[in-house]
Amino acid sequence: MELVLGIDLGTTNFKACVFDRDGAQRGLGRVAVQPETGHGSLFELPVDRFWKHLRQAIEQGMRQAGAAARDVRAMGYSSQASSFLLLDDRDRPLTPLVLWPDRRASQTDPKVEALWARPDFLRVTGLGVGPVGTSAPSKIRWFQKRRPEVWARARRVMTISDYLVYCLTGQPVGDGGTAVLLGLMDLRALEWWPTALEVLGIDGGKLSRPLRPGASAGPITDEGAGRLGLGAGIPLAVGSLDHHMAAIGAGLDRLSKVSESTGTVTACIRHTDRFAPRPNCTCGPGLRSDQYYELAFDENGAGVLDWYQREHAPGLSIPELLEIAEDVPANGDRPVALPLADRYPGLEGFTSRSPSHHHGHYVRAILDSTAGSLAALIGCLYPRGGPGRIIATGGGARSDFWLQVHADRLGADIITVQCEEPACCGAAMVAATAAGWFADCSEASASWVRPRKVFSPR
Repeated sequence: MELVLGIDLGTTNFKACVFDRDGAQRGLGRVAVQPETGHGSLFELPVDRFWKHLRQAIEQGMRQAGAAARDVRAMGYSSQASSFLLLDDRDRPLTPLVLWPDRRASQTDPKVEALWARPDFLRVTGLGVGPVGTSAPSKIRWFQKRRPEVWARARRVMTISDYLVYCLTGQPVGDGGTAVLLGLMDLRALEWWPTALEVLGIDGGKLSRPLRPGASAGPITDEGAGRLGLGAGIPLAVGSLDHHMAAIGAGLDRLSKVSESTGTVTACIRHTDRFAPRPNCTCGPGLRSDQYYELAFDENGAGVLDWYQREHAPGLSIPELLEIAEDVPANGDRPVALPLADRYPGLEGFTSRSPSHHHGHYVRAILDSTAGSLAALIGCLYPRGGPGRIIATGGGARSDFWLQVHADRLGADIITVQCEEPACCGAAMVAATAAGWFADCSEASASWVRPRKVFSPR
């Protein structure tokens, strides 16, 4: 049996999928991430728990596939952004993994704001979104000011994917697809930007060298293999941001020129051969040297629905709530959900409320709100008119009703694919390319990606 492994380092779950040469998903492991959330603002993952979660996910996937370590020919990953840790001069963790939802830096640091305000910032970094307290540079500055004794001992500053690659291969490299979100990288050079490092007081020697998504980081060492129960010597292909890898795994550029993801946040992504950074859009490195990805995202996503279920309908599951919402007339009387309705007290994030409204009305209002955010993101990527076809990924793609709401709102066909874990599939595609199964990811996509259903606007 010949397999490749694709892992997804998600905020909510770590997933591991094994695929065969035909692109069939032979096994899936899923382990819920259990962060530490003390003091109401922290969102940390202890390093030993990181490895435990990841190994459990891989073991589940391998067990379901009936596979052994010797069957895996290569590995790739999909990762989250703005999550990092500090290591000392013996590569021992000085901190847990500080994940991106962490809000210890409640305000943006003045030096971070000064960096973002530079007239050349957008042109060099490609990062068109403003600085926030949850961004990694703000939290790095927090350590510099609030924990100077820890910062003084830090020999390496590694993102979550940098750390994975370093521990598995011994190479201090990572992927430019997530590194670009740090705002410290010269995107076209695919190197750290000296000006940004000087402004924030970061020694570039502490950072991992960013590679283009899909590049090989090298073979997994004996020590790295032992961490995860894999075979030594197999190539590890660096991945990219989860939205990017999911789009690749769902057939971006073959089934459609743009992909949407309705997950914890709502996001849209496409590939382009032009470097044209602009506000409200993030550019990142593509799979080829002449290619970039363009990403637009909004925090008004499926997290609002999770909040509603948890706070207002704990006795019902998300699928049950969606089924109730499906019976609510599209043009009937119902409340209107403001963007990020979960950030208001009680139900104050909904206007036009009535005592006659029930769960179905509120859930339908949330779906309409996320569809509106999605339309705005499409408009950001396509200011002169949106595409006629859009690939759907993320948790929202599991609901036919939600997809139909999006198709109706956008006036475009929404396409879903058979693989329900496209981020893992994209990671497996770069692994399959590293293993020599395909010449590139385009060839892998043509062989592996299979459409499931098309939702046309009514």
